[in-house]
Amino acid sequence: MKRTGAFLFASLILATTANAADKVSFGTNWLAEAEHGGYYQALVDGTYEKYGLDVTIVPGGPQANNGLLLAAGKLDFYMGGNLLLAFDAVDQDLGIVVVAAHFQKDPQMVMSHPGVGLDKWEDLPQATAFIGKEGLASFYRWMETSYGFKEENVKPYTFNPAPFIADTHSIQQGYVTSEPFAVEREGHFKPNIFLFADHGYGTYATTIETRADVIEKRKDVVQRFVDASTIGWYHYLYGDNTKANERIKRDNPEMTDEQIAFSIAKMKEYGLVDSGDTLKHGVGAMTDERVKSFYDEMVKAGVVKAGLDYKKAYTLEFVNKGVGLDLRPK
Repeated sequence: MKRTGAFLFASLILATTANAADKVSFGTNWLAEAEHGGYYQALVDGTYEKYGLDVTIVPGGPQANNGLLLAAGKLDFYMGGNLLLAFDAVDQDLGIVVVAAHFQKDPQMVMSHPGVGLDKWEDLPQATAFIGKEGLASFYRWMETSYGFKEENVKPYTFNPAPFIADTHSIQQGYVTSEPFAVEREGHFKPNIFLFADHGYGTYATTIETRADVIEKRKDVVQRFVDASTIGWYHYLYGDNTKANERIKRDNPEMTDEQIAFSIAKMKEYGLVDSGDTLKHGVGAMTDERVKSFYDEMVKAGVVKAGLDYKKAYTLEFVNKGVGLDLRPK
């Protein structure tokens, strides 16, 4: 009877703990991929559960608008692309706030053919540039004002690498974790990669966004979600990410092991997640100086309006606490 009573008591404790977990919905901005790996890792290895969270990841995609769902109160958190979107949210008075930045460097880049006179950054402004409409209105304006690129050289990028592969004296936009893989596979050569972050494009990327009312009413949940996600990123990059990758492929059946391996390798090679300020403050780190510098650059480029109260776009309250530093390999 005593053992039975103890068992029932333990069961009640476990049930109470499970029921006490805070439900959290987190929308990503694209189909599941390695670039979301830290969040999937925290989901499958029990980190979110350990932090008292019952997390549902809601994948994005071409037919989804998870950013709008966040603003409408249908999601608790959203994986933002970069700070430009956060500045725009301030301009529209949406009450959206960045609470962590899990990419210290934006993966946005351009690539060129090797050995044809386009091997250095300063060679690129004269090349034909395959750039999409959104890129033309954002990072390409920075490329023009800072480095002399010209809009007259731009041709539309339709997310098909064939025109770039065919035109050896061209450059093409993309993410360092993705498009070079497609070029290597279809063009049978390794393109030169020029990461914008290494040339002064200082935005954070893969941010966690939430609403101001969530911060006000569920501050502890926000902190636990940021911390658990950060630990997920350490485990994904430096630990066993097998289960996370299987979950990614389950949510996105078109994802391959080869693409995942390529993306992880590039995240490490270029220090997208863990570099700079994260070495001292932990993954997810942000600083006022970085945000101000990027804002000033975007005002100079005419991408963001002067006088915007950009400080409403983010808060440092939940980051820079050294969470997970002990998980980085010595």
